[in-house]
Amino acid sequence: MPDPLPTHAGPFALGTFRTADDDPAPGPFPGLVTGARVRDLSDLVPSVRALVEDWDTWLPRLAELAGRADGTWHDLAGLRILAPIEPGQILQSGANYRKHVVDLVAAEKESVHGATPQEARADAEKMMDERIRAGVPYVFLGSPRAMCGPYDDIVLPALGEQHDWELELALVIGKPGRDIAARDAYDHVAAYTVCNDLTTRDRLYRPDLKAIGTDWFTAKNADTFLPTGPFLVPAAFAGDPGDLRITLRHNGVVRQDESTKDMIFDIPQLIAYVSTTTTLRPGDLLLTGSPAGNGAHWGVFLRPGDVLEAEITGLGHQRNTVRSAP
Repeated sequence: MPDPLPTHAGPFALGTFRTADDDPAPGPFPGLVTGARVRDLSDLVPSVRALVEDWDTWLPRLAELAGRADGTWHDLAGLRILAPIEPGQILQSGANYRKHVVDLVAAEKESVHGATPQEARADAEKMMDERIRAGVPYVFLGSPRAMCGPYDDIVLPALGEQHDWELELALVIGKPGRDIAARDAYDHVAAYTVCNDLTTRDRLYRPDLKAIGTDWFTAKNADTFLPTGPFLVPAAFAGDPGDLRITLRHNGVVRQDESTKDMIFDIPQLIAYVSTTTTLRPGDLLLTGSPAGNGAHWGVFLRPGDVLEAEITGLGHQRNTVRSAP
């Protein structure tokens, strides 16, 4: 039985697609998704990124196009779904779910400092409460070259053994800004999508450069290590981004299952924080962190033949098969 088609909240969503491999038509092309059908937008605009760069103009026009029959339409089932957008910057928020960070800190206090489970958890929760009260987000940059489609194979790099999953809600900036106030942050969000931000845990720390700390480039930016999509769902349709369900299954076993309510720093705080350093521009992608339940928590890491199935409420699902590098 074929996998079900990905669904989306609201009357339409956006994506990037390619026709069947034996079809001579050029690709990829930007598409307007309405349920099980896709309207080819390449006669109007070159890419989804170009739409987002003029979001206020395009959003009402997309609503009009979704209700018309003219143009070239495809069945979604007959298309290859690619990553929905080629971003500018990819900004990634780390350690941003309370339960996830409490689990990590408590485990360290038990194993390294000899605390009892009750003492370790109480100390970790106290630390997180203080971080929520007085701390700031932790954000780093990712590479667009790590992106792949929501149904593409994940290719494990030759180096490293502890390849891990981290499902995340991501937002797409639709309005430029610098030093954005938290109260104005949502005005700068065009749409939301799904990202699985994979990490090779045993390549995260460099034994030859202990004083420098983490090596995010090596651990997180292998080709195919950022499955993205299937769609961009306009912010107006996505519901409350502060209460969406994030669910990931590894070989059919639920590993992550949490609401975005568990974020330490919410979306307005993240946007306000990153915009003090960098000017946000339309097409930038901001990942908001991953909840508890990654492979390191379970003591299970990815191996060739594994299957990851991931979804976020209203944004669609992903299904990626893991294979080794050729």
